[in-house]
Amino acid sequence: MTVQLVVDSSAIVAILTGEPEQAAFRARLDAAPKAFCSTASFVESFMVLSARIADLTADELQDALGTINVELLPFDAEQAILATQAFARFGKGRHPARLNLGDCFSYALAKSLNAPLLYKGEDFGLTDIATAVPSQE
Repeated sequence: MTVQLVVDSSAIVAILTGEPEQAAFRARLDAAPKAFCSTASFVESFMVLSARIADLTADELQDALGTINVELLPFDAEQAILATQAFARFGKGRHPARLNLGDCFSYALAKSLNAPLLYKGEDFGLTDIATAVPSQE
């Protein structure tokens, strides 16, 4: 059974810059009926990508997300509470997962949707979030 998933900025950057995980992440997105990214994570993705891709615009990034079927969802009050809880429990300086601000946004959206999270790295694997990472499912 396929389920919707949430995409962290680390996975977006990996896909759009051709990192080694690109093919596996694209396959996971292709298998999902819906994929979402927090608007806060969109900003984080733009910050990282604009340092690597000269003259990148927000519109271009939004178009790129559309080509990989990732929809933006607004960061809301419920997610703000979930993000603060994530930091209190798994945040940098508090837990081995060392979640940063951007990580907490993705965690919160995934929790609010009860959806697995597609991400690169080890940080989320040390939390209670469901994973959409192909090698860790």
